[in-house]
Amino acid sequence: MAVSIEAQAQLRRVIAEVPNYPKPGILFKDITPLLGSSPEFALAVVGMITPWRDAGITHVVGVESRGFIFGAPVALGLGAGFVPVRKPGKLPRTVLREAYALDYGTDSLEMHSDALHAGHRVLIVDDVLATGGTAFAASRLVQNAGAVVAGYTFLIELPALGARKLFNGARIESLLTY
Repeated sequence: MAVSIEAQAQLRRVIAEVPNYPKPGILFKDITPLLGSSPEFALAVVGMITPWRDAGITHVVGVESRGFIFGAPVALGLGAGFVPVRKPGKLPRTVLREAYALDYGTDSLEMHSDALHAGHRVLIVDDVLATGGTAFAASRLVQNAGAVVAGYTFLIELPALGARKLFNGARIESLLTY
């Protein structure tokens, strides 16, 4: 665990719960109050960095869009480069593309084709691990570029949705579980 029980409680206090959003029956975890509070935002970023300090990470992949918010400071903290993975049509040069399933269809993620290559050790960062589709698609992009996925780090994990099974025992670190 990257942060103490007390630190987890501090983070939980600033995450707002919004019932029935984005649809009935969902209790949405709104992280915007955490982002607006410098002490808790810093605590979260440090907590996401700490387990990976000695993992030889060369690059951090942040998944659009909240993965950018956490990924860039995590990359700085690890002395690594930052690679944005975006929705289709947002990157200006040649891209690799990976499709993934949604509850209501499919979507895709893209990454510049020259962003990563053999020899790079990559940490994939996002705010929430729910069903795992976007993180898994990001991992396929990393692998298709020839780099190695060292692991994943998330602010929040929803274990009841069973995403870990997609990752075949890969190292996953999450600060909070709900």
